[in-house]
Amino acid sequence: MGEERLLSDTLRLRVQRIDAETEDIRTYELVPPPRSRLPPFEAGAHLDIRVPGGQLRQYSLCNDPQETHRYVIAVQREARGRGGSLALHDHVHVDDTLLTSLPRNNFPLTPAPFSLLIAGGIGITPLLAMARQLVRTGARFALHYCARSPERTAFRALLTQAPFAEHVTLHHDGGDPARGLDVRTLLAERPGGAQLYCCGPAPLMGAVRDAAEVGGWPAECVHFESFGAAGVNVLAQGPGDGAFEVALRRSNRVLPVPPGASILNVLRANGVQVPSDCEAGTCGTCLTGLLGGEPDHRDCFLEAAQRGRNILVCVSRARSRRLELDL
Repeated sequence: MGEERLLSDTLRLRVQRIDAETEDIRTYELVPPPRSRLPPFEAGAHLDIRVPGGQLRQYSLCNDPQETHRYVIAVQREARGRGGSLALHDHVHVDDTLLTSLPRNNFPLTPAPFSLLIAGGIGITPLLAMARQLVRTGARFALHYCARSPERTAFRALLTQAPFAEHVTLHHDGGDPARGLDVRTLLAERPGGAQLYCCGPAPLMGAVRDAAEVGGWPAECVHFESFGAAGVNVLAQGPGDGAFEVALRRSNRVLPVPPGASILNVLRANGVQVPSDCEAGTCGTCLTGLLGGEPDHRDCFLEAAQRGRNILVCVSRARSRRLELDL
């Protein structure tokens, strides 16, 4: 057999198995070449994956971090996304090879007396890895998982059986958020030493962020992972969204932002370079000074005291006709 070798920074992984979790969510089991072993990963980690067509997308690992023979990702087909999920669903088959990075973790699980996990839709993926680890180590935790219906609940059979069932509560809203999880009540009090983890659509993460602030959760105990890490565009366009302008104070320019476009992409298209990473409003990399106008904050990063003078240009928009930025 010989000694196993550790794969280098770029991994070539074979798709060993593809399973349908729901009508539009599939899991992909990725394995190394024979006589190789996978680098270890931590709960909350993700892979950068080169999908067919050359795009680089991020997908969270959802299997148990104790496993060393495989990585498992879950991918939701997004017809209106950025194309990564369509490439995987339509063009990747069993025995195909994918190029990936080493596991990276921007959403680590911190040891705590109690862990509260809140997931929405495909946001279950990194939290499932956390739940697996917490169950295996006998830690105290609760997982609240929000989905439209039982049929659209990924991993439902797994989560409703031992050893997960006693920790998991499923919430099905039928498409009406008012019938979903009451995060204000859930987060009204913080159990001693508790850590909070949330991954899901932008509206859910925003509601959790606001409820945690009202409930007095310390900012350092509240953690978010974006759909950006799962390869999905979280810029939500609401019915009231429209065009607005951004005025760049230092360069004396005014740029129009059309409906459905992010400020960040408009800046890029006009040669204005702003650092970015998650592009989902959670990491803070694209933090930009706000000098005027009324913003529509859609991030899960800024604290209340910061929102009057800063904006995350990857997801946030404007309530006023114009925003003035320190650019």
